Amino acid sequence: MQQPFDIEIGTTAYAVFPEGNDTYVIFKDGKEYVEIQKDTDEQWLKLDPETALPLFELDEEINAIGRAITAYVPEEEDEEED
Repeated sequence: MQQPFDIEIGTTAYAVFPEGNDTYVIFKDGKEYVEIQKDTDEQWLKLDPETALPLFELDEEINAIGRAITAYVPEEEDEEED
């Protein structure tokens, strides 16, 4: 499973915690903010905090977070050479 990572959108920093199955828990300002799920590369869905079911409403912030997740490239760890 992918390790947690940070993204920035404008001046806002988010911590991203992958949960598997294209689902991510997002923290903003040190607090759990939202859980999102990938629908397509350009469409992301906010999950209802009570039922964990997708909410099918357009949310530009959620889509921006999703695009940043899709574009994220993890830093390669230094591997020791023999």
